[in-house]
Amino acid sequence: MRIGILGTGNVGRALAMGWTRAGHDVVLGSRRPDDAQLRSELTSAVGDDIPVVDTAAAVAGAEVVVNATPGTASVELLAGVGAPALAGKVLIDVAVGFGEDGSLSHPLESLGEEIQRTFPDVRVVKTLCTVDARLMVAPDSVEGPSTLFLSSEDAAAKATAVALLNDLGWPSDSLLDLGGITTARGQEHYSLLFMGIAEALGSYGFGVRVVPQV
Repeated sequence: MRIGILGTGNVGRALAMGWTRAGHDVVLGSRRPDDAQLRSELTSAVGDDIPVVDTAAAVAGAEVVVNATPGTASVELLAGVGAPALAGKVLIDVAVGFGEDGSLSHPLESLGEEIQRTFPDVRVVKTLCTVDARLMVAPDSVEGPSTLFLSSEDAAAKATAVALLNDLGWPSDSLLDLGGITTARGQEHYSLLFMGIAEALGSYGFGVRVVPQV
């Protein structure tokens, strides 16, 4: 599958390597694809096998688009690519937006909802925003299983996302479908608890597990 990842930070790089190892055709989309320093950094991080192109080119050839950009800039960046170019595509949104004071940039409506509302013809799936970049691509790197969440209005898009998560090593019984895109609010708000846990543990290397009552 052709996957266009928008964003070249730690998350974008980790996902690019994870899906490339799984046999997918991955490109990284950047607003600065010709920046020599960025290209040098990316070559050191992900090698030469993952192309770096501009964001429009990353979307144009992709079956699945991944938003791994800063959440405060995501909608503007996607608008720059254009609604017609995104129409009909599955868009996996892994971003969370933070203000300068550490507060959520989307306290009432999630970023996932804003993307879906702004681009109604895009098939948005919110997932992967409750774990750090390493755990995204190495779910067995923590002791015991973790739970990962999905929010979307589109059942077929969710199925595509589940298959891609399986390819990263996430077993289907670790994936919890929360329902429609409004449930993305819970995923994004969890980031505040995530930061508290990380500070208490002194590490971002942890997951959470939903344990049903018997």
